This record gives sequence, structure tokens and C-alpha cells, in this order.
Amino acid sequence: MRRLLVLGALTALIVSPWLAHAQTNALRVLCSNGMRAVVEELKPQLERAAGQPLTIEYGTSAGVRQKIESGAQFDVAVLTVEVIDALAKGGKVAPDSIGALGRSPVGVGVRAGAALPDLETAEGVKKAFLDAKSVTWVGAGAARAQVDKMLASLGIADAVAAKLALVQSVEEGIDRVADGKSDLTVMLASEILPAPSLKYAGAFPAPYKGYVSFAGAAGASSHARAAADRFVAALHAPTTINTYAAKGMELPH
Repeated sequence: MRRLLVLGALTALIVSPWLAHAQTNALRVLCSNGMRAVVEELKPQLERAAGQPLTIEYGTSAGVRQKIESGAQFDVAVLTVEVIDALAKGGKVAPDSIGALGRSPVGVGVRAGAALPDLETAEGVKKAFLDAKSVTWVGAGAARAQVDKMLASLGIADAVAAKLALVQSVEEGIDRVADGKSDLTVMLASEILPAPSLKYAGAFPAPYKGYVSFAGAAGASSHARAAADRFVAALHAPTTINTYAAKGMELPH
């Protein structure tokens, strides 16, 4: 028994520092919800490429930007192109580390099993929004500006606003539709397709069809610059094209 206790103590002495090192040596990634499905699918490859374990925090690009500008520490940011560019101008990410990632169309999600709305024409889109008893999307989401512009162009902005339930996260929007509280949600295809409780009804027709593009960059003050660069490179490697496609995204040509 004494020998077992000694062995246990020795093992703890050996393993504990290793675990502590692994935890403190993790590459800190701040990532947009729109890229979450791709990043989660590729996580083992990304860890191998970086040569370090990953700790990943997800949120809206606007919310993550606010955290970064408030002083949050990170090694890699994976956000919309517009936010990455703004962070580069503000000295928060290294401009020479920026890598273009995928883009996802803005589209509509409905509850799994529900009838799909006709989104092939402007009139079909208009009918889908006017017929819905309630609609929902993320107030600070990347798709917000595009849907607001579309509704104004269709002349139904006020009618839709009267039944709009703004939420703070993608998960809240998905839950509202899944629970029947809202009939449809507007999000990125890459946010809708991975949700088993939703069905992707499709993107909007021209001239309302829009995309949100993403980029990755190393934090300007990161002490793991080489690992961050390897992470970003692995995230847009040609071998990832099928993963992007399966998650409702396209890699830039």
C-alpha cells in the first residue's frame, strides 16, 4: 500500500506540471459564430498544425471585437473581414498575418419538419416574412445589416419589426424557432445547417442575395505568433474545401 501511495504521489508530481503547461500553453482563439461549424470540424487538424492545444471562445464578430478592444488577451481572431480590418487598423491584430477564409450566404431557417417558404423571388420572400407570426435573428449578428436593407427595399420593414424578436446569440434564435416561438430566423447558412432542429430554407434571390466573408489573424501582442500563423494557414488550406462546403460555406478562389 505504501509503495502504491508513493507511486501515486510521484505520478502526480510528474503529470500535474505537464497538465498545467498544456493548459497555459494553449493557443487562445476568439471566433465568430459563423465559422464555428468549420473550426469545430477541423479542430484536430488545427491543433496539429499549430502544435498546441486550442482554447476557443465563440460569439458574434461585433461582440468579440468589443472584447478585444476592451483588452481581452488572444492569439488568433477569426471574424468577419470588416472586423478583422478594423482590428488591424487599431493595432489589435498583425496586418501581415491576415488570411482570407470562407464566406457564407445569408439565408432563412425554419423548424425541422415545417413547410419551406418560397425564397426564389422577391414576392416569395415578401410573402414568407409577412405570413410569419414571429421572426427572429441576432441583433448584433453579421447578417443584420443585410436583412435590414432587404426588408426596407421590399417595403415591409415596419410590418416585420412589429413581430421581430431580437436575440443575443445564435443559440437563442435557433431555440426560438425550434420551440415554435418564431416561424423563421435569418442567419448565415453556416449557422443554420449544423442545427438539427432547423431546416435551411435557402438564401435570398438576386438582388438581395448576400454573403458574409471571414478572415483570420494573429493577435498583435501574441507570444505564439508562429503557432497562430500555422493555425490560420491550416484553416484556409485547399484540403479544407469539402469541410467548408458541408457547413454551407465557400473558400475564396
